Amino acid sequence: MARGKIQIKKIENATNRQVTYSKRRNGLFKKAHELSVLCDAKVSIIMVSSTNKLHEFITPNLSQKQLYDQYQKAKPCDLWSNHYQAMQEQLRKLREVNRNLRNEISHRKGESLNGVSHEELYILEQKMQEAVDITRAQKMKTITNQIEKSKKKVRNGEQVQRTLLQDLELFKEEDPHYGLVDNGGDYETVFGCSNAYPGLLALRLQSNHYNFHGGAGSDLTFA
Repeated sequence: MARGKIQIKKIENATNRQVTYSKRRNGLFKKAHELSVLCDAKVSIIMVSSTNKLHEFITPNLSQKQLYDQYQKAKPCDLWSNHYQAMQEQLRKLREVNRNLRNEISHRKGESLNGVSHEELYILEQKMQEAVDITRAQKMKTITNQIEKSKKKVRNGEQVQRTLLQDLELFKEEDPHYGLVDNGGDYETVFGCSNAYPGLLALRLQSNHYNFHGGAGSDLTFA
């Protein structure tokens, strides 16, 4: 059964259009490859889809530059001059941007201000004031965060102290010989954190109740 003839016009359905583009692109690239192999021809195809995707085919072992150079030899035109001029224009713009940025940096450092108009100086002053405000706000935010962290550490320390005191009260209820002593000693090393928890007392076990040496030992003091 013969296939119906397709009318050559734009396919309105986007999905069908993309499918047709993909199939025909692959078929065209296949034919180009066969042509380059069978006829030892140099073939280059550049395609851009309706979705702005670039596809290209070029004869294997041949660069685009080599092909363009051969094209330029065959036709009286200069493919690279326009490209070179465009690159030069882009370079000029980049140098101008770089020069302006350097001048702005110098101005913000208070340098090279001779010849700057009153209006430009006013704008510069406004920009610097805005930068100062932003910097000051960030500094205050950092200080606030540090204060909150310090407060959190203090709250955690107070919670630890309350927990220890509660545990101590439980121990005292279980054993009356277990209690607090204040012998006027140095408590800087109590649990290694006396600076964080001021007022924490040392613990002492009575010798007549707990003996860790199997005999009549001395008091065990945590200090």
